[in-house]
Amino acid sequence: MAQYKIPVIPGDGIGPEIVAEGRKVLDAAGEAYGFDIEWIEYPHGAEHYLKTGELLSEDTLKELSGYDAIYLGSIGDPRIPPGVLEQGILLNARFYFDQYINLRPVKLLKGVETPLKDKTPEDIDFVVVRENTEDLYIGVGGRASAGKSHGTAEIVRNLYHVKFGLDIETDADEIAYQIGLISRQGTERVIRYAFELASTREKQLASVDKANVMTDIYGFWREVFTSVAGEYPDIETDFNFVDAICMWFVKNPEWFDVVVTPNMFGDIITDLGAMIQGGLGLAPGGNINPDGVSMFEPIHGSAPKHRGLNKVNPIATIWAGAMLIEQLGERDAANAIVGAIETNLIEGAVKTYDLGGSSGTTDVGDDIAGRVMQAR
Repeated sequence: MAQYKIPVIPGDGIGPEIVAEGRKVLDAAGEAYGFDIEWIEYPHGAEHYLKTGELLSEDTLKELSGYDAIYLGSIGDPRIPPGVLEQGILLNARFYFDQYINLRPVKLLKGVETPLKDKTPEDIDFVVVRENTEDLYIGVGGRASAGKSHGTAEIVRNLYHVKFGLDIETDADEIAYQIGLISRQGTERVIRYAFELASTREKQLASVDKANVMTDIYGFWREVFTSVAGEYPDIETDFNFVDAICMWFVKNPEWFDVVVTPNMFGDIITDLGAMIQGGLGLAPGGNINPDGVSMFEPIHGSAPKHRGLNKVNPIATIWAGAMLIEQLGERDAANAIVGAIETNLIEGAVKTYDLGGSSGTTDVGDDIAGRVMQAR
C-alpha cells in the first residue's frame, strides 16, 4: 500500500470545515484504491498570527519542503488588514516553493446550472494555466511624495517627470506605483507547460495579454509565446487581449481548451471562469511546481460569516484534493472523486444552499465519500 504524508493548512473562516470534508473523501479514496494518507496539520492562519505574530517562518517553509504536496483551506480574516495573511502565507508559499503554475480547470459538471444561456457541459470544459510567480505580483511597489523618496521611488519620480513633464515636488502631492516584471525563463516555462498540456487535450492553446497597451511587458510575452509555439507545430494557437477573452468566455466558452496567461490577468479571468462553471463553490485550483512542492486549494475565500454553520459547499475543496492526489500519481482515485462529485450533482438530493439545496457541508462530504467507495 502506498503511503503519503500530506501537510494540511486548514486556514481561516470556513477553511477547517471544508478541509475536513476534503480529507474525508481522500481517506475514502485511499481505502478504495489502496493508499494511505498521514495528515500533518499546521496551525498557520489568522488565529496563529494573532497569538504568535508568525505567518510562515523560514523554519516552517523548510519543513514543508520535505513533502510533495500541501492541502490548503482558505486564508483571510476581517480582524487582520487585507493582504497580511494572503502575502505572508499564500504568496509566501508560492514564491518559496517556486509554484510557477496556477492550474484552474473550468469545467461545467453535469447537474450544475450555468448563468450562460443555452450552454452545456460540452461547451464549458477548458483549463487556465496562469503564471504564478511574476508580473505585477512580485511585490515591488510603494509611494513617493514631495521630499520623501529613495531607491525605487526616486526612479519612479524621474520616470514620472520624463513621461508627463511634471515634478512631484510641485505638481503632485503623492504618487503610488506597482512594478510588473516577467522574465524569459519564467515566461517560457509556463508557456511550455501549457503547450505540453494542450498536446494531451484538443491541441488548442489560447494566449492572453494586453500587448496593445502595455507593449513592453506583454509584447515580450507574445514574443516568447511565438518562439515556443514553433516547437509545437501541431498545436493551434491564437492571441487574446484580456478584455476580449472575458467577453468570449461568456459568449463562446466552447472556443477554448487550454488558456495560458500572465499572473494578474489569470487571477481575474479564473474568477469569471468559476462563475460560468457554476460558482466559486465548485472551483478548485492548484499551485504547481512540476519538480517540487505543489499546493492545492479552493479558489474561494474564507467566508468568515459562514464559519461554524455547516452550510458551505465543500466541493471545490474536495475537487482540489482530487487534483492533489492526481499530482501524486493516483489518477484512478482522482477520477473517481470527480466522478462521485458529478454523480452527487446530477442526482441533486444532497446539495448545499448555493446550489439550491438545504444539505450541510458534512452531508455533502459524506455523500461524495460514500460514492467514491461504491465506485470501486
